[in-house]
Amino acid sequence: MEDILYPNNKKNRPLITYNISEGSVRHLFKTESTWVDAEFYFYGILKDAGGKNKANIHLDTEDYGYLTIETGQSLLMGQEENMLYKKLGVRAVGKQDIETGEVDTKSLRLIEFIDYNPKFDEAYLSSLIAKAKQSWKGINTADWLSGIRGKYEV
Repeated sequence: MEDILYPNNKKNRPLITYNISEGSVRHLFKTESTWVDAEFYFYGILKDAGGKNKANIHLDTEDYGYLTIETGQSLLMGQEENMLYKKLGVRAVGKQDIETGEVDTKSLRLIEFIDYNPKFDEAYLSSLIAKAKQSWKGINTADWLSGIRGKYEV
């Protein structure tokens, strides 16, 4: 069946299962492919950048551990300051399992570096809340939140 569904793409085809059920001739084909393209934001300390043939960065994160993220040499050459051993954020794309949320760390590709300043700024947060209050006038936030969550038991 794999050859019928994916005749030219044997390397990247998903695992296909075949169930034999009781009754007449009944064929059930399932692909069980739950990996989708996703965008991620990772924050950590840049431990290494470069590479002879394939450029990449190594980012040490609290949540995901030590990540290797593919990048282009031009993106690394365009950096004006040395970012090694500094806290920073990165925006990356890769594969994520839609059922478990697991990130395929081998598929990560860098989109851009993000300035990361983890300092809490109460004045800035208060100014954002004040601006947002104007947009939320007349809206019942409890009803709005229930609508977003949907009707299920908590």
